[in-house]
Amino acid sequence: MLHGRHRSMSQISVIIVSWNACGYLRDCLSSVRETGGGIVREVIVVDNASTDGSPEMVSKEFSEVKLIRSNENLGFARANNLGLQSASGPLLALINSDVIVHRECFQLLSAVFEKCPEAGLAGPKVFGRDGNVQSTCGRLPTVWNTACEFLLLYRLFPRWPFFSGFQTRFAEDGFESEVEVLSGCFWLVRHAAVDEVGGLDERFFFYSEDVDWCKRFKDAGWRIRFVPEATAKHFGGGSSSNAPLRYSIEILRANLLYWEKHHGRFGRAEYYLLAMAQHALRLGVRGFLKLTDLADRDETAHKFKEHLVCLRWLLTGKGI
Repeated sequence: MLHGRHRSMSQISVIIVSWNACGYLRDCLSSVRETGGGIVREVIVVDNASTDGSPEMVSKEFSEVKLIRSNENLGFARANNLGLQSASGPLLALINSDVIVHRECFQLLSAVFEKCPEAGLAGPKVFGRDGNVQSTCGRLPTVWNTACEFLLLYRLFPRWPFFSGFQTRFAEDGFESEVEVLSGCFWLVRHAAVDEVGGLDERFFFYSEDVDWCKRFKDAGWRIRFVPEATAKHFGGGSSSNAPLRYSIEILRANLLYWEKHHGRFGRAEYYLLAMAQHALRLGVRGFLKLTDLADRDETAHKFKEHLVCLRWLLTGKGI
């Protein structure tokens, strides 16, 4: 049952993409069931060929959920598009399988679309597994803010907004704000905006599809709203942790695609050089830490391997 001023007709279609994240998915669906009240019209789970019993769990424990089972891992964008094709609500919630929806979250987010006709996409304040606020608001990438991020200038000059990279302080301020990018872990989207902008770009397998979608929303004149009154919890890595090194390569591949799509071949080349500098710099730092035992050995060894794998892929195109 909905409470007070947030009473509304069932209008949200919830779409959850999952890959081998059974425990997270169960908790996510339970939170949607508990908090959706009369505002959630339907819940759609798209399973990316999981082998951990996820689809069987959904069928057994959440009979009200529409389950779409893929015979292969379609990636985030393509799988979400399958869900979008089946959704009937005027509002669409795209939620990661490792997210817990908090009470009133759907209601507070949907209220934004009622008061702001130009709003096309909105997202809540998100807390991590440690209870700290996750950075879900960002800026569209430029050569300068990418350099600040990759070369760690935002850490060297933390009080200088000029060097802040992709980050914004909206999550810390706690006020509803218009932003350029919202993390794709939890979106509420206007169906009419999706009809105009189109679905997620399926060339992005897993990463940067959120930045690409936000840019397309803004280019089409739709506003993107960060709503800190609405909250959720995101554990992070529910699916990507199953293949962390492959995930790192997918990040590079997706970012190169984004830069070529929106900035041409010259933009792609600029990103390529910055990525080379990033991984070379961090490989050197991790190598130093590895030799001196100044940091956790396991984490240092993993990060060293990650940067080595990324550099190898950038130089040769060869994976793990």
